Formats: sequence, C-alpha cells, structure tokens
Amino acid sequence: MGTVAAVCISTKKGTAKRPVPVGKLVADHGLENDAHAGNWHRQVSLLSLERIEDFKKRGALVNFGDFGENLVVSDIDFVALPVGTRLATSSVLLEITQIGKECHTRCAIYHSMGECIMPTQGVFAKVVTGGEIKAGDSMRVCNTDVRKVAILTLSDKGCAGQREDVSGREIKTAVEQNGYSVVYARILPDEQKLISDELRRICDNSMADLVLTTGGTGFSTRDVTPEATLEVVERLCPGIPEAMRAFSLNITKRAMLTRAVAGIRGQTLIVNLPGSPKAVRECLELILDPLEHGLDILAGKTRDCAR
Repeated sequence: MGTVAAVCISTKKGTAKRPVPVGKLVADHGLENDAHAGNWHRQVSLLSLERIEDFKKRGALVNFGDFGENLVVSDIDFVALPVGTRLATSSVLLEITQIGKECHTRCAIYHSMGECIMPTQGVFAKVVTGGEIKAGDSMRVCNTDVRKVAILTLSDKGCAGQREDVSGREIKTAVEQNGYSVVYARILPDEQKLISDELRRICDNSMADLVLTTGGTGFSTRDVTPEATLEVVERLCPGIPEAMRAFSLNITKRAMLTRAVAGIRGQTLIVNLPGSPKAVRECLELILDPLEHGLDILAGKTRDCAR
C-alpha cells in the first residue's frame, strides 16, 4: 500500500509541474488542466517518492513536479511493476501503459546532475476511472490474481444522500472476506440509461471481473435495474437469480417478487442483488463460492466443470 505524496500539474508543455491541493482525474484523459493530458497512452506520469529522495541525497536540488511527474507516491516501486498493472485509490483507477521513456531533450536536472531519473524510474498510465486525488490518499496495486469487484448501488434516495448505503457496505464486507478486491463502488439514481451506461463502461474497460448491483429489482416504476442489465449483457445466466430466488423463498414468500437478472458482457459477470442488506448477505452466502468457478471459466483459467 502506497501513499500519494504530491499531485502536480503544468498548464503548458515544457514547463515544470507544480503541486496542487487536489487534482481531478478525468477518465481516458488525465489530470484536468494538465498540459500532458489527452487521448493517448501517457495520460498520467508517476514517480516513486523513494527514488526522488535517493536522487536528492546525491546532491540534487529538486521539488515535486520538477521531473515532470504528475503523481509522487511513497512505498510503491513503479518500475518493478509490469505494463497493465492497475493502481487504485478509493475513487480512482489507473492502468500502467509504459515504463520509462526516451529523453530527446536534456532538462535542467540533467545538465545540473548529469542524469535524470524520470526516463528510467518514471512510469505512465491511463485513467480508467476518474475522480479526485490528493496528497495523503492511499494507493494500492491491484493484484492481477485477485478477482476484481465493482459495486453499484441503485437508489434515488441513496444518490441524494437521504439514505445510507448499508447494502453496498454489506457487499464490500462479504466479497472482501471471500478474497475479492473491491476496485470501484458508486451510487446511482434509478435511471435506466445512467445504469446501463455505467455497466457498459465498467465491462468494456475491464475494470472488474464481477459487477454486483443492489437495489432497483422490485415492482416500483422506478425499479429499472433488470432492464438496464438486460440492455447491456450479451449472454444471460438465469441459474444465478433462479438459485437466489429459490433459496430466499425458504426465508420469505416475497422473494418471488424480485426481478433480478444476471448475465455476461465481454469477460465481466453482472449480478443483480436485492436492495435489503439482510437479503444481500443471504444471497452472497449462497452464490459467492460457486461464482469462483464460473469466473475462472469466464477468464479462461479452467475449462473443467467436473468437481
């Protein structure tokens, strides 16, 4: 686990970047107002704090941003990570696209020290999920062997801040206890287009192996989660919601009223869960274990369904 030490931007290319209190990362673009942001593979540059400190010990007089780095992060050795590694804060997801770079023009640091660490120690990333980032934020390396989960809470009142997202918390607790990594969580209102657009974005950007939604599966005219899911998925997985309904019918007859669906888009599985925190816990206890095998098949890690 690392910690963001500085967020730096420059409004013009060729000028040193300077720290800002808060940066806004825009998906598939980079840091807002930074001259190097754009629709390309080097949207954000990162440098390890320890590499800067080692360089300073050799006599370099440098400040954050002098190397042209956007993010300075402690306790993560970026150059040891392969391209494709994902880095996550509580609200932001980055994906490393390049390790180091060729330096065509010698900067002031090079002329002063005879070397610059950015070409060999810096890495570049694209923004998968945007959001605010600031010094003090925790950053973690997403283990590629750990299944990634995105949580979508669908609730008009929750989105408006009128209701606490207890069900979303229940999902997070349950999946993390089962070895999954929650890489993204968001509350949306019960608007079909917003929900379907978000599901597409998560799946098409390979943000998660599993998307768990909660809420919006009942009879209310505002309950449109199943419709939004059906609009997005390419292959249905009817056995999952059928199993949840059958299991829940042993607890309450009202379980027959849920309209939850499940399906696959690309290599991501989407499962609708109920809105009730209690029902969420019960359904996850039922499905998480068998889902592991299904996700392994979806990812191409296994083909044998026999136990």
